[in-house]
Amino acid sequence: MSTPTFGSDELAQFRRTFFEECTELLADLEERLGALVAFSSDVESLNAIFRAVHSVKAGAGAFGYSVLVGFAHRFEALLDRLRDGKVELDERTLAALIAAADVFSALVDLARQSETPADDFGAEVAEELKALLDGAAAPQPTLREPAEFVEMPAAPVEKTYRIVFRPNAELFRHANEPLYLIRELKTLGTLTVDCDLARLPPFDAFNVDDAYLGWTMTLRADCAPTAIAEVFEFVDDECELTIEEIAPIASVADEAPLKAETEKPAVAVAPPAEKKAVERKASDNKTAGNAASISSIRVDLYRVDRLVNMVGELVIAQAMLAQQFTESHSTDDPTALQGFEHLAGLTRELQECVMAIRMQPVKSVFSRMPRLVRDVGHKTGKDVRLEMAGEQTEVDKTVIEELADPLTHMIRNAVDHGIEDAEVRLAAGKPAEGVIRLSAQHAGSNILIHVEDDGAGLDRDRLLAKATEKGIVSPNVKLSGEEIDELIFAPGFSTAAAVTDVSGRGVGMDVVRRNVQALGGRVQVTSTAGKGTRFTLVIPLTLAVLDGMVVAVGWEKYILPLTSIVESFRPGRGQIRVIPGGGEVVSIRGEFVRLIHLARVFGVSEAVADPCEGLVVLIELANGSKLGVVVDELIGQQQVVIKSLQDNYDPVPGISGATILGNGRVALIVDIEELTRLYDRNVRIADATMRPMAANA
Repeated sequence: MSTPTFGSDELAQFRRTFFEECTELLADLEERLGALVAFSSDVESLNAIFRAVHSVKAGAGAFGYSVLVGFAHRFEALLDRLRDGKVELDERTLAALIAAADVFSALVDLARQSETPADDFGAEVAEELKALLDGAAAPQPTLREPAEFVEMPAAPVEKTYRIVFRPNAELFRHANEPLYLIRELKTLGTLTVDCDLARLPPFDAFNVDDAYLGWTMTLRADCAPTAIAEVFEFVDDECELTIEEIAPIASVADEAPLKAETEKPAVAVAPPAEKKAVERKASDNKTAGNAASISSIRVDLYRVDRLVNMVGELVIAQAMLAQQFTESHSTDDPTALQGFEHLAGLTRELQECVMAIRMQPVKSVFSRMPRLVRDVGHKTGKDVRLEMAGEQTEVDKTVIEELADPLTHMIRNAVDHGIEDAEVRLAAGKPAEGVIRLSAQHAGSNILIHVEDDGAGLDRDRLLAKATEKGIVSPNVKLSGEEIDELIFAPGFSTAAAVTDVSGRGVGMDVVRRNVQALGGRVQVTSTAGKGTRFTLVIPLTLAVLDGMVVAVGWEKYILPLTSIVESFRPGRGQIRVIPGGGEVVSIRGEFVRLIHLARVFGVSEAVADPCEGLVVLIELANGSKLGVVVDELIGQQQVVIKSLQDNYDPVPGISGATILGNGRVALIVDIEELTRLYDRNVRIADATMRPMAANA
């Protein structure tokens, strides 16, 4: 039988699709392992892990990754014994599953990079899997006194199976290859194959894309029928398949009766227990394969990004067209105005639909963290529990891909530096087990991700001393508590007493801040001595679009995120109060809110200086506090396309991005969370400049 040949481009495409599926399957496997750690009796997690391993194994076999297939076979064998209750899920077995998942993932990565693993790669884990399997299959006998003999385990019973495989005509069109299935069968035992040419058409009616051949095979192996059924698991909807056990031909003397017996109608393939296993695995396959293929399709992210960019340009073009029409035509034409409003609505709906394609829950990143906490806790000798909330909070896929590294550093830091040793916690009246809380929530146009521990909190005296020792801070500088907390983000800064494989190299929190800033976000830290530390990542929900309010400040136009705006108003004279230090607050419904002038923050001249002559935009910050932003006037609400300043220029403090307005001008998008810090800095600079002048006067 000849193997269908594929062009190199087609083969590369299939291989790429296989590894994309591997990424999803391994992510699900990691998540299910986490559930297994938390709930050891989670049968559904065991089934899902088995399906993931088996799916990767099937694809790996098609591409000839023999080492990966061999390890997967042993991995899934243990999982199958666990599902059947033949192996107990204790601490040893759970540790073996976690280690096997690591080796399995590493083998997939090596295959993706076309690298051959070393001969002893994962050998220790493979031996542990074998030991667990051997222990389940052949438990050690209990010796009695006096012991005349010990009964040895029975030798494996070799069975003979007759397998009839008739593929449907469209088998090849779905990237399936019978040769790989036959090769997989040969790994189970001794196989003989007879090819059926009955369906082969005349040459002039031959279609190279159709499957015409069939096979009748005889397999002698010490396996259950379920193992044979698994070989055909991914083509069971595309073929006629019969698996039946027949009596083996033991000798010439027995040949006649056995031959007569084999000619009888086919009997049950397997005992009831094994038959149930076949049905269960067939059901698993239906749930994992057919439902997924109906509900979703796989699309290259590059194509989605291109679609998003094109829709963004369409939004800008529509805004420009509407503004040009308004400026050059009379607004008395209701038909034209209605048409433009309808076009604007359709454009907005199109943009929202496209953006929804990119939105995914943060669960895919959060699911990796329980395993990380377990590993780091084991290495540091600490008992730590991870609590998670808000895993279904959705965010742009591009943002999700960049969250894994910062969260990994923050979780490791929380376990290693935040949580105290059990003895210290007990002495402080705390439970021996430390708790880390990982949560996500929406806040306006941002997503807030909190990493909070119930540890000792930041030791500010130690932080300042270490920073002074390393020359990061001058000995004569006076820093506030918040400024001392910020020192942990300095490059190369570490308070670890010794370098370990967990921490101490001074690489970590500076990477967190740099990666988060690259996303247009920021990191906030709050700490209470003896109570714990809380890190908050404030990250834009999407890097593409924003509902904003266009405001005028002098000759400049700025965008304020609409979801953060509570209201806007023009205050009366009696509502404004001046506080010591030159700041201003406005009284609204019995509450005093601090005022910040955008013109002073960004140095805009010819802007309204008196809040009573301009407008105050009341904004709610991520921490729940309010802020009044003073502007000249409101231009109007608009959905804007975000353009990255880092990609096109340089980062600007207080600015999260830019956009193009309908008139073609560039407007800057304000980072409202940074306004207070930026305003205070500008005030301090102004005070420092004025003091020498006053002294000289």
